[in-house]
Amino acid sequence: MSPSDLTIRSAGPADLPALLDLYQHLNPGDERPSGPQAEAALEHLMRYEGSAIFLALSDATPVASCTLVVIPNLTRGGAPYGLIENVVTHAAYRNRGIGQRLMDHATEAAWQAGCYKLMLMTGSTRPETLGFYQRAGFEQSKTGFQKRRVAPRPE
Repeated sequence: MSPSDLTIRSAGPADLPALLDLYQHLNPGDERPSGPQAEAALEHLMRYEGSAIFLALSDATPVASCTLVVIPNLTRGGAPYGLIENVVTHAAYRNRGIGQRLMDHATEAAWQAGCYKLMLMTGSTRPETLGFYQRAGFEQSKTGFQKRRVAPRPE
């Protein structure tokens, strides 16, 4: 795949079925939300200025995605910060630079939204996953904590 064959854009309601299929490459066997639940969640996310679910498409087929949430803030002069979640590339399209291009796109969108930082967390300990995030410009510099209502997925 050449770089010109890849399109990155924000997802809309018509993309939800394909996006939910793509998420099975993130969490195989994960329960899918109903159509109305997915539509409501996307609509809610789109109300956050600067936030989006980005899709990378190859020949109009969604092959990778990530979510950017821009969070209002009262420190750092009121500059918001960004959070990236649900980073996934279809298994058949991995190791082609698609995820890197997608992360670059999300980073640029965060900077355009005025974010002073961009964060993400991963539960993965796999060297290739950690290396991917480092090559995308993220540094492992803080300690993360979480409290879960639902058990984490096995790696």
